[in-house]
Amino acid sequence: MTTSLITGGAGFIGSHVAKHCLAMGHKVIILDDLSGGFEDYIPENENASFILGSITDAELVKKIFLDNKIDYVYHLAAYAAEGLSHFIRSFNYTNNLTGSVLLINEAVKHKVKCFVFTSSIAVYGKGQLPMTEEMVPTPEDPYGISKYAVELDLKAAHEMFGLNYVVFRPHNVYGENQNIGDKYRNVIGIFMNQIMQGKQLTVFGDGTQTRAFSYIDDVAIPIAKCINIPESFNEVFNIGADKPFTVNELAEVVCNEFGVKPNINYLSARNEVMHAYSSHAKAHRVFGAPTGIQLAEGIKYMADWAKKVGARQSKEFGNIEITEKLPDGWNIKTSN
Repeated sequence: MTTSLITGGAGFIGSHVAKHCLAMGHKVIILDDLSGGFEDYIPENENASFILGSITDAELVKKIFLDNKIDYVYHLAAYAAEGLSHFIRSFNYTNNLTGSVLLINEAVKHKVKCFVFTSSIAVYGKGQLPMTEEMVPTPEDPYGISKYAVELDLKAAHEMFGLNYVVFRPHNVYGENQNIGDKYRNVIGIFMNQIMQGKQLTVFGDGTQTRAFSYIDDVAIPIAKCINIPESFNEVFNIGADKPFTVNELAEVVCNEFGVKPNINYLSARNEVMHAYSSHAKAHRVFGAPTGIQLAEGIKYMADWAKKVGARQSKEFGNIEITEKLPDGWNIKTSN
């Protein structure tokens, strides 16, 4: 039986990838520290096992590869709060870069067939729109920098050791199993959580910034299935929705699904890219047409799920390294 290691498999995208890998007949080993995921997101399946731990634990990572014949690595574990990454630089690079390199080392040593890495369109920075894979990335925040560094390291590992890889650059993914209690990232989850708690919606800036919000199935399914498509090996793919919406338009759609009128508290703008959306022509050519699920339909699926699980309390990030210029609205407690 094919064995796949899925890091971050108790998290949002990772739990969906795990589900699809199991459907493909894989034995799945999930490694997750539950910092952003939940154990009840792990698929209930006799071929799924869970290891509580971090990709930054070098001895644990080594042991997993020694104890199991890993055929494929799906690396989704990361601390993906892009805006917060400016203020947690050491934490960001330890978790998103150093931890990734530990996995790459073991994948090389144990002759893994393919290393599938979930990067981000954060690598592009303020590139031309739409963002295409041919552009030279110029990331503008530590999160994007760490993701691009892993991409470069995978390319180097392939050229030196023959490790096959596939890199996906998803963006603004939403859907069932998202951590709606995380106040630092995932605007759709934040909106839903705020509505269910009777709070104002918080928007950084004037809400005219645009993003293409991507339903989970348009991301998780190609990630899971890429290992069966040799044409995808050693390539980079943008993946997600094609049509951008303003954050104000998004608020309207989310509020409509909950039967409320938008009540928005506009906060000071953050240091972030104003407009970000990418071309997916390459992914469509290799993986086929997307699901066709549009924003309103995807929001309905997620809202139905969110209403069942209910509002969640955000965990405070307890190790802010730089307190200067922290954005309004996060209300982060600092001891500095």
